[in-house]
Amino acid sequence: MVLKLLKLRMRLLGLMVIAVMAAIAGGAGQSGAAPAPTTPPPGSGAQTPGLGISLLDDILNQLAGGTGSLEGLLPGEGSAVAPTNQLIVVSAPTANSTTAKLTAFERGSDKSWKPVIGPADARVGSLGIGEPKDNVYRTPEGTFALDQAFGRQANPGTKMPYFKTDAQDWWDSNQKSPTYNTHVRSVKGPGADSENLYNIGPVYDYAVNIAHNPQRTPGKASAMFLHVTDNQPTMGCVAIERELMKQVLVWLDPAKSPKIVIGVNKAAPTGDAPADTVPRHAPAVPSLPDQPIVSDLLTQLMSLVPALLGAGAGSLN
Repeated sequence: MVLKLLKLRMRLLGLMVIAVMAAIAGGAGQSGAAPAPTTPPPGSGAQTPGLGISLLDDILNQLAGGTGSLEGLLPGEGSAVAPTNQLIVVSAPTANSTTAKLTAFERGSDKSWKPVIGPADARVGSLGIGEPKDNVYRTPEGTFALDQAFGRQANPGTKMPYFKTDAQDWWDSNQKSPTYNTHVRSVKGPGADSENLYNIGPVYDYAVNIAHNPQRTPGKASAMFLHVTDNQPTMGCVAIERELMKQVLVWLDPAKSPKIVIGVNKAAPTGDAPADTVPRHAPAVPSLPDQPIVSDLLTQLMSLVPALLGAGAGSLN
């Protein structure tokens, strides 16, 4: 373990050298120039080349390979799913934090990852991050697919499946309902704690479903979304600023199998076990011994990435 930590420190030092060299080169050749945009123009179809930093790529490859379940993980589970080339990382400093940082990454044609959105402020559940339950305002921890977008407003240009809501659109949170944890059309709604996706207001002007409970197991929570913030803790969702939410939707592409990673001090993965070797009942991202040291190194790495892009430094803590 000591040798592994020394190697990580050496690699981080190498990244810092790269950052300094990039800053010097950028200052010499582009003084006075505005920072380059961190996302390709919507609809441009441009490939996003990665940074070519092996440590960053290793970290994000592990996160992208997560199954999204906090329990019942079986070897090879999810192995038939298409590779994830878009990954949103939401990191909170502690399990009971109600604020976090969100950064979106894309894997380019060279198989290397690059940050394209953020780091940006996010709100999470009023009870923090961990195991979600119905009527417990906690944001689920793990790696999850993003599968269905919707909003009170017209499609802002996303490639994701998208529907514009009205007063007959609901997300079923009735644990006794056969359509629990799905979108339904109904005049009166499916009852119990179901949410009306229009009447709830501007926070659902733009949203995308976080598929944290695809088995639709009653009691394990429903209606977990990435949506517009009202600057308050959520009931378990992840919420971000309105224009940023639109930007995320325009960027998301189902052909790239987008996922979201939500965790505590998980600006980068804290484990080195391949996804298909995670034991049953282990966390989605396994822990290493001396985790605080490793987490600190990885958080420093994530803080370094925006500087490499000329987008300004940002911390994920």
